[in-house]
Amino acid sequence: GINAEYGKMELGYWNFRGFGEPIRLMLRYTGAEWKEVTYNSDSHELRKQWFEDTKFSLGLDFPNLPYLIDGDVKLTMFTVIMRYLGRKLDMFPEDKDLVRCELLEQNLLDLKIVRLEYIAYDVKFEEKKDELLETLPVRLTEVAEYIGEGPYAMGDKITYVDFIIYEILDQIKLFSLSFSRPDHFSDPRITEYMKRMENLPNLKEYFESPDCNAKRYTIHDPFLIWALGRTTSGAARIEKNFMQ
Repeated sequence: GINAEYGKMELGYWNFRGFGEPIRLMLRYTGAEWKEVTYNSDSHELRKQWFEDTKFSLGLDFPNLPYLIDGDVKLTMFTVIMRYLGRKLDMFPEDKDLVRCELLEQNLLDLKIVRLEYIAYDVKFEEKKDELLETLPVRLTEVAEYIGEGPYAMGDKITYVDFIIYEILDQIKLFSLSFSRPDHFSDPRITEYMKRMENLPNLKEYFESPDCNAKRYTIHDPFLIWALGRTTSGAARIEKNFMQ
């Protein structure tokens, strides 16, 4: 993989947003010392570097991507990594907020995995995406009411779950805009929350830079039926590799 040095913790993931991006955002915001190892997903041949050369050589108990290596601590599973970093980087909710935090976390993951991502695998994508587009307003309103005026998910303190919420909301926003439903993101509680996240120290500079993953990566695995992100270059890359 491409090894981008930032320090001692090592995060490994594919070159798309997926489940890697909330971790990347939290690490960038906190200014933690880390390095990123990026595995290329652009073709079956390039994927072999992970599946055949690396996956079982890192000493991971349950080899998968994303992974995080922090000294002797070697973790996989997205939620485990986010919660570990939340504790390590003082981004964990207070005890009184923990259940509310976990409930919101799992609700957003349900939206991503069970709704947005599963239909992207489905050969009946066109039919399923119309169903999802019709149900999203209710689901997004539930999130907006849960967060309320915030300013963040658990109130004044930014926690690890904010990076999960922001990234999944942004992925859903791209999905909705791709199919001409900007009305999904008309609730100011959602839009203002997303703006607050985008204007956080370190993240504002990142989102404005040409290296921002939202500008150069697809949302999902490019093998999926719907994987696209913001750029035509991402679309061209997929078309070149998978649609010939």
